[in-house]
Amino acid sequence: MDVGWEESGWERLADGVGRRRLPVWDATAGVVAGDDSVLLYDTGSTLREGAALRTEIESLLGGRRVTHIALSHPHFDHVLGTAAFSAVRVYGAVGVDQVLVRDRDSLRDDAVRHGLAPVDATRATDVLVPPQHVVSGEWTLDLGGRQVLLANVGPGHTGHDLALLVPGTATEPEIVFCGDLVEESGDPQAGPDAIPSRWPAALDRLLALGGEDAVYVPGHGAVVDAAFVRAQRDELARRFGVS
Repeated sequence: MDVGWEESGWERLADGVGRRRLPVWDATAGVVAGDDSVLLYDTGSTLREGAALRTEIESLLGGRRVTHIALSHPHFDHVLGTAAFSAVRVYGAVGVDQVLVRDRDSLRDDAVRHGLAPVDATRATDVLVPPQHVVSGEWTLDLGGRQVLLANVGPGHTGHDLALLVPGTATEPEIVFCGDLVEESGDPQAGPDAIPSRWPAALDRLLALGGEDAVYVPGHGAVVDAAFVRAQRDELARRFGVS
């Protein structure tokens, strides 16, 4: 299953689990394959990027297609590739479905402001796919021989932050996909939709979810450990004056 991951630009994290650091904004996309289904965590910043992810995953997994998508939060570099996938179940934190409908124009404008070509931003937002399934607490997905947990651990980076826990095995650690609640390649970004007073608590929930020995996959940057997440939690608390 995992032959050729690194050669394709993917980082193998466990059997059937990997992540891709996408170009330009260094956003992470993650994939988890079970016996019956394949889950993609975040879809990139354009339809072209989403289509490339789809092709790469099918190649890595012997032609198997993505069946489930989980969106970490409603920022353009994590959601605009969703429409490149057909016949998939899309999940997000409760309320993110409304944001992606109500604020479609703002999402497009934000993408252009960050350097995305206007034509690419318009094409992606015109066919933007909001989640059909919203997570208010935790939601266990059975991928066939492997269960994963979607956890609404926010608010923090946004009002709608969804983490993904891949349980460990006897030989492999638990893996937590954090979205932009955690960033390694730069300081965590707090835009106008961030809720700084709740962000440290969201990281506490991430740490409780994965534990001390888990691998934590940030929304941007290299894989980190619990100590890094805890240090970032403490720095955010100092930065925003919360406990």
